[in-house]
Amino acid sequence: MRIFCDFDGTISRKDTTDTVLSALGDPAWRALEDEWEAGTLSAADCMRRQIALVGGTDADLDAVLDGIEIDPGFVDFIAWARAQEFEVTILSDGVDYFITRLLGRVGLDDLTIVANRLAGEPGARELYQPWARHGCAAASGVCKCEAVRPKPFRRDPVVFIGDGRSDFCVSGRVDILFAKDRLAEYAAGRNRPFHPFETFADVTAALEALVDVSTPKFAAPIYAAPKHASL
Repeated sequence: MRIFCDFDGTISRKDTTDTVLSALGDPAWRALEDEWEAGTLSAADCMRRQIALVGGTDADLDAVLDGIEIDPGFVDFIAWARAQEFEVTILSDGVDYFITRLLGRVGLDDLTIVANRLAGEPGARELYQPWARHGCAAASGVCKCEAVRPKPFRRDPVVFIGDGRSDFCVSGRVDILFAKDRLAEYAAGRNRPFHPFETFADVTAALEALVDVSTPKFAAPIYAAPKHASL
């Protein structure tokens, strides 16, 4: 089994990029966000231009990141997945340094991370997007659909766990979907099978019930209405 987890709002309790921009960014970042929401600016361009607006020193950046919590059930979820020898990848259209900083606090910075890459110096931040793909339907810096494509000569069941707009496209390309907030609303509106969750404790319990690790086999996902929807 291959498990892919979104990060911002899924593993982290708050969106790390928005939190950093709110604390250290030039206020112009909000206008860029509005353009993206309106569909006049691509997600990839929006992220690059917003990160260029981040000020502060490295210590300032770390202090903001250190104030963001992660889901309390995530560490136990990873322990369970590793005990079953399942592959887990963090698949995020966020920023690699932000993700690594938060995961390092709980000893999980060795997880595979597919995300945009932070570069540059304080006052001159840059964002590289090696996982972008021409023709990506989401126009994101990280093409999540490409990342979850089946590997040659393998057909492991693919699990995706997410919460937001950057997860819409990939949600239709996986075998088992866990969704909350905007992603749950999106999936329900398209009668797409998914498992609702609030925390990773819910995900662990559901996968334990679904997976027969001795074969392995998995049960069909369910249709469910979202418990919450965020703007």
